[in-house]
Amino acid sequence: MENKKIFFFSEEINFLLRRKNKLRNWIKACILSEGRDTGFINYIYCSDEYLKDINIKYLKIENYTDVIAFDNSDSPKQISGDIYISIGRIKENSREFETSFYHELYRVMIHGILHLIGYKDKTKKDADLMRKKEDYYLSLLPNFIS
Repeated sequence: MENKKIFFFSEEINFLLRRKNKLRNWIKACILSEGRDTGFINYIYCSDEYLKDINIKYLKIENYTDVIAFDNSDSPKQISGDIYISIGRIKENSREFETSFYHELYRVMIHGILHLIGYKDKTKKDADLMRKKEDYYLSLLPNFIS
């Protein structure tokens, strides 16, 4: 059960994530290196419209986005939450940034975790720190999925 605290679902799309257990181990290692414990984390892969509706309903923002994270943590030491990811946005962003679909997906997956840990990205300074953290954790990924 310990490795099954991170779950993967899809809403309104058919999306099957590969290497789930290896990705769970990577995510848990990232959380641990931030001095936190892994609680229950749900990744929900969805359509652009599904995530836009969530953005409007809960955040009052009428834009498309690639990821929204909702913190469900009961304590600051343990990270729990729901991370919604638009697969359509990931595809579009991977083309725009000239990277692979999976590289962009993994970046957004860890971006959601960083939000749950407490990192922000609204200011340039915060966004730069978030990007450095993403790059660092992505650099660790080959140790888990190769």
